[in-house]
Amino acid sequence: MHAFRFVRAAVFAVVCVTVSLAMHVLAGGSPVGPGVLVWAMLPTAAGAFALARRRRGFGMLLGAGFAAQYGMHLWFTSGAVPPSTGHEHGAGGLSTGLFMLLVHAVTAWLSAHWLERGECGLATLLFLLFATVLTLLRWRAPVARRVTLPPAPGDRVPPVTRLLAAAVSRRGPPALSYAV
Repeated sequence: MHAFRFVRAAVFAVVCVTVSLAMHVLAGGSPVGPGVLVWAMLPTAAGAFALARRRRGFGMLLGAGFAAQYGMHLWFTSGAVPPSTGHEHGAGGLSTGLFMLLVHAVTAWLSAHWLERGECGLATLLFLLFATVLTLLRWRAPVARRVTLPPAPGDRVPPVTRLLAAAVSRRGPPALSYAV
């Protein structure tokens, strides 16, 4: 089970860091080299692996997302290929640019939403995959014929009884006399 959790955390880290870098560059940050990306993915995957141990609430995931985005912002800024000019940090290390703050906040929210809803989506996807495989196997499997044995001589039901049993219908609303 740990291997499956590790794969999910790794996929999450790749997508999260890539989207975070794209949004960081879109907001005015400088691009970074591939080594910076790899080193950003490792702690992100480790955090996702630790958080995926059990179901977490949206608040905790959002807090972890904000912490991750803050760390990635600082990491991308320090590892920029050309030195970023005019990209100073104010008190607390947050970018003074409102757009940069908004971009990282939206990315944190999307990451938290994905982590919270991803479990349900993954379970649904796996269920549909399993159901499709079972349907295909059932479609390909030979149909077993039901063997019917003739009734024993003492078990014969007269044809009139079978006809009357098929004609009796008890479906529908009660008769008017019974309803009053």
